[in-house]
Amino acid sequence: MAEVPAAAQTLAVLSYLSRQAAPVPAGLLAQALGIPRSTTYHLLGTMIEAGFVVHYPEDRAYGLGLAAYELGTGYARQEPLQRLARRPLADLSDRCRNSAHLCVLMQREVVYVIEERAPGRPLLITDVGLRLPAHATASGRAILAALPAAQVRALYPSADAFAGGAPNTPSTPSELRRRLVDVRREGVALEQGEVTEGLSSMALAVLDTHDYPVAAVTVTYPEAETSGGRFAEIRHHLEATVRLLTRRVAGRT
Repeated sequence: MAEVPAAAQTLAVLSYLSRQAAPVPAGLLAQALGIPRSTTYHLLGTMIEAGFVVHYPEDRAYGLGLAAYELGTGYARQEPLQRLARRPLADLSDRCRNSAHLCVLMQREVVYVIEERAPGRPLLITDVGLRLPAHATASGRAILAALPAAQVRALYPSADAFAGGAPNTPSTPSELRRRLVDVRREGVALEQGEVTEGLSSMALAVLDTHDYPVAAVTVTYPEAETSGGRFAEIRHHLEATVRLLTRRVAGRT
């Protein structure tokens, strides 16, 4: 598909502003994006008229406007993650013959937003809306392993941040760091009996267009299936589903 330069520059400006902690000067914006100053001012003027950008004259800076906020809330109202993921999660559960879940990170907890229960499998505690400590779950560790190290340190500054986990879950920042190193090395997050005795989970993070982990997909299965070809089969289907969702969320083709 051919790129429309003005559209691409407009989206680049909005994306850059959305990642800043405060409004920024036009010169800094132009320099960061490699757009000529005259073009930058023209784009900003157009977006100000449409309400997507606000100019702060006293600060000589620009920030996101109300229209950009309305876009964000509209995105949330449409429950995009659930809509994009529900069918792939159902297919994953069918292929693995085990239950599959979609989780998001909220502070130091994961929240279950989709659960596809496989027929004939043990009942799980992971109902939609349930919150569990992120450090104690495969889904949480998959997301944490994909976060910037500074953000993980901010979430878990001391041992006081580790509450609600089973005895064999991380209980200090250093233990968590070692677990996350294992996740990155193995390419998948694993949990064995830490949430429900006799059951294991395997999880991978779904990344957005900035490679930021927006969710995790998890398959939960009996511990007897953690060896041999069955384990490899589950991992294969999980990886394929996460690749699909990452393409959908990030708009990649």
